[in-house]
Amino acid sequence: MKTKGTHNYYVYILTNKAKTVLYTGVTNNLKERLHYHNNPLPFSKVFTAKYKCFYIIYYEHFFEIERAIKREKQIKGKNRTKKEALISGFNPT
Repeated sequence: MKTKGTHNYYVYILTNKAKTVLYTGVTNNLKERLHYHNNPLPFSKVFTAKYKCFYIIYYEHFFEIERAIKREKQIKGKNRTKKEALISGFNPT
């Protein structure tokens, strides 16, 4: 049995300055992942660099990777309106 708090996983949503693009991801180190999103390698062709998704607007914390991945897939399967409702409940501004 895993001890609560031993493992930390995050599902998060990033957007660009104009809030026209939403990117959903999962990580075990949110601070480090945000650093890499905000400091992409030169000529990087990854989605977040291409669309300048540098602003975190939503996240959820999990202790088990399986649950985090399942939640990431649920969020990715939602339409834009449902994602915006989820974000607004968490981060009204």
